[in-house]
Parts: sequence; structure tokens; C-alpha cells
Amino acid sequence: MTRPRILVAGVGNVFRGDDAFGVEVVRRLADRPLPAGVRVGDFGIRGHDLAYAILEGYDVVILVDATCRRGSPGTLYALEPDAAERATDALAGASGSTHGVYLPAVFQLVRLLGGAMPCLRLVGCELLALGTEEDGVMGLSEPVRAAVNGAVEMIEGLIAEFRGGN
Repeated sequence: MTRPRILVAGVGNVFRGDDAFGVEVVRRLADRPLPAGVRVGDFGIRGHDLAYAILEGYDVVILVDATCRRGSPGTLYALEPDAAERATDALAGASGSTHGVYLPAVFQLVRLLGGAMPCLRLVGCELLALGTEEDGVMGLSEPVRAAVNGAVEMIEGLIAEFRGGN
């Protein structure tokens, strides 16, 4: 049995506070041992780069991003595609244009370039602070920072699940 190829993609803007959640999670995940066939990448605000990475034929893409689902700051979510798109739509409304990666547009670009969308999951964290569009803010808020290790563990669990428990 062949193991699925898995891309773990962190997205977000490091100049917008909690929007850097995905970037921080994949930074920490990259320091841990990962099974063969699993790639971890920091895509920041580069949606086109993410689309081209998806086109490399991954079976599973786990996106890691801040979310705006009206929960308590620091709450972690593991969402499937429809819920993921709603979460990113809400984030786009909350954060304005500086978020930089509008995931539904990334998915559309993949399809326009002739690619098929792999199985998707979004590991998201309820944000607290983005700063203003003009001034931004550096660093994660305390509740979001405290959720990073839990997100790493959640992603490791998803990887094991997609790989059949091994």
C-alpha cells in the first residue's frame, strides 16, 4: 500500500499579529521528525506559490491558518473544505486585504491550471488581534501563542490518520 503524499501549508501575514498563526505552526512542525512523503511549507501570503505546490500532485493538503468563527481566541478547529472556505471568507472580512491568501481563489487557480483538488483539511485557530491595516502588529496574542503546540499535535494526528494510523 502506498502512503499518501501530504502537504502541510502554513499561510498568513507575519505583520498582522495572529494572522501569523499558520506560519508559526509550520515553523515548529518543520523542527520535528516527519514521515516520508510529508512536506511542510511556509507559504506566508504567496497564494500563487501555494497553488503551484498543490499542483505537484499531493493526495492531502492540510492548510494551517488563523480563522474567524466567532469562538474564543485560541480555539483550534480541524475543518473540512466547505467549512474551511467559510472560515477563510470570514477571515477576509475581518482582516481586510492584507491577509494576502484568499484560499478559495487559490483553489480556483489550481482548477484553472488543470489540476484536481486533493483532500483538504484546514487546521485553524480563532484569532484575537490583527492590528490595524495601516500599523499591523508583530507577534501572536497570548491565547493564539498558547494554541500553537496543540495545533502541531493536531496536525501530527491528521498525518497519522491519513497514513492509516502509522
